[in-house]
This record gives sequence, structure tokens and C-alpha cells, in this order.
Amino acid sequence: MAWSTQQLADLAGTTVKAIRYYHQLGLLDLPERRSNGYKQYEVGHLVRLLQIRRLSELGVPLADVAAMGRADQDPDEALRVLDAELEATVNRLNRIRAELAVIMKHRAPAYVPPEFAPISRELSDRQRSLLMVYSTVLSDESKEKLRDLVSQPDDGTQADFEALPEDADDATIERLATRLLPIVIKSRAGNPWAKDPVADSPHGARRAGDAMAQAMIDLYHPAQLRVLKRLNELLQEHDA
Repeated sequence: MAWSTQQLADLAGTTVKAIRYYHQLGLLDLPERRSNGYKQYEVGHLVRLLQIRRLSELGVPLADVAAMGRADQDPDEALRVLDAELEATVNRLNRIRAELAVIMKHRAPAYVPPEFAPISRELSDRQRSLLMVYSTVLSDESKEKLRDLVSQPDDGTQADFEALPEDADDATIERLATRLLPIVIKSRAGNPWAKDPVADSPHGARRAGDAMAQAMIDLYHPAQLRVLKRLNELLQEHDA
């Protein structure tokens, strides 16, 4: 019994194009030709083609199929590697699904780090951008602490800081920095972590600190940066 390329493809549930590609890769031996020039595939070709398809369905790369289909080849190691890769993929997909569930539950923007999804709708675009940078450089434990810190009730001072006009005068900046001072002092007292949030950064404290500082410089306008500078001076006076 011999089959044409199309007949072989139909039997194996594949395509003529795929068969030709397997020939090019050396995965499937070329058959003999009839007197009229047409290929004639036999049972051995069908078995080999079914092997290729089965291994491909399991996720085995075609580069590894050449060896794994041989009778003298032990596939255990290759299958263990494949199984580990699939496990990692499944874990990643499960993590993504869990994050999507949190994002959808809180109707948060998809780009917001999942840790901050519950509070993201209350934040400005600038604050969300800052949190994205912070989430990149902070440890998982620090991200949780930052979320708890950001979630604390605010008396409107933070909103006033966000709405501060770029042409704010010195008196306005002084008042706002003075209003922020007790809030920051109280926050640091209840969250010692806030004094050095990058200490356990997986990127290193210096690199993480530089990234966070640069994000603030780029995202806040000069008047807001003046408030932060004045606030830092007041904190130093308080700690002295």
C-alpha cells in the first residue's frame, strides 16, 4: 500500500505543506517515486509522521523531535525539561489570571501593579506612574508596606499637593510643607520601613533610590519639588 503526499497528509491529520517542511528539516525521510514521478509513501512514513505530530502536540520543539523519535533515544530528560517549562508556563498564566481578577474586581487600569489595584482609582495619573516605578525597584515586602502606607486616610493635604499650581508662591509652599510635616512624622513612627524603603531592594539600595528620586523629579513640577525640598528640611530639623 502506498499513498500520495495528499493522502498521507489526510491520514495523519496534517497538511502537505507540513510534510514538505518535515522533509526539509530531515525529520521525515523522502519516499521513493513511482514511474510517473509521484512520491509513494508507505506505513513507515505514516508512523514517523504520527510520531512527529504527537511530539509536537506535547510541545516538543521540532529541533528535539529528530532525536526523540528514534528507538534508541531515551526521551526522559527531554520530557523532564519540557514538563518543567510547561509547569513554569502554567504558574505564570495562573498568576496573570489572579492579577487580572484583582484588576477587574477593582476596575483598575490594566497597567497598574496588582498590589495597588484596590486604591488605584483614587490616585492621580502621576501617582500611578510613581507607583509603577516604585513597584519595579522595591521588594515584594516593601510593595505591600507601601500599599498600606498609601492606603491610609488623608485629610486632603495630599490632594492639595497634587493640585498645587506651578506658579505657587513661597508662602503657599511653606504652608503645604508645614501641613505635610506631621503627616510624614506620624507615618514614619508607625512605619519604620518608610525611613529606608529601598534597603531590601533586589536591584540594590542605591540604584533603587536613584530610580525613585528621578521619577519624582521627572513627574512633579518645580513648585511641588520645592514643597518636597522644604519638607525634607523640616524633617531634618525635627530629627536634630
